[in-house]
Amino acid sequence: MRKIVIGVMGPGERATINDLQNAYKLGELIAQQGWILLTGGRNIGVMDAANKGAKSLDGLTLGILPSSKEDGISEAVDIAIFTDMGNARNNINVLSSNVVIACGMGAGTASEIALALKENKPVILLTDDKESKNFFKKLSPENVYIVESALDAIATVQEYLA
Repeated sequence: MRKIVIGVMGPGERATINDLQNAYKLGELIAQQGWILLTGGRNIGVMDAANKGAKSLDGLTLGILPSSKEDGISEAVDIAIFTDMGNARNNINVLSSNVVIACGMGAGTASEIALALKENKPVILLTDDKESKNFFKKLSPENVYIVESALDAIATVQEYLA
């Protein structure tokens, strides 16, 4: 049986304190479930926070990197995949995840959400951005789940996988 891969996507440089706290907690909760955490793998923002949360509980972390270079990788990434594809790697992130959790919002995150919805993948939105919630829910009401906390996000993943 294939392991469950949960993609946590979110802003890098523009992540808020709330985004970082939510991402760290998501990482912990994903590790507790025995799922694999997939992120963009960089050592900034939501990617780094989620990886650190997962590693704090010995979770397995997978980073899909935009470049071919080893600099800028989160120290909490176990398996680094170097794509040299820049933002085109977002499609790999989405296609490799069973469920996508968007933690916060930015242009890269929005592109990952849109790609996931085109693939009919479930997307869980954990963001304070009301416009984004409304926009993505309108695009795909059956695949977008809006939550208020990391715990709610994991409960939603569990319901979806059941």
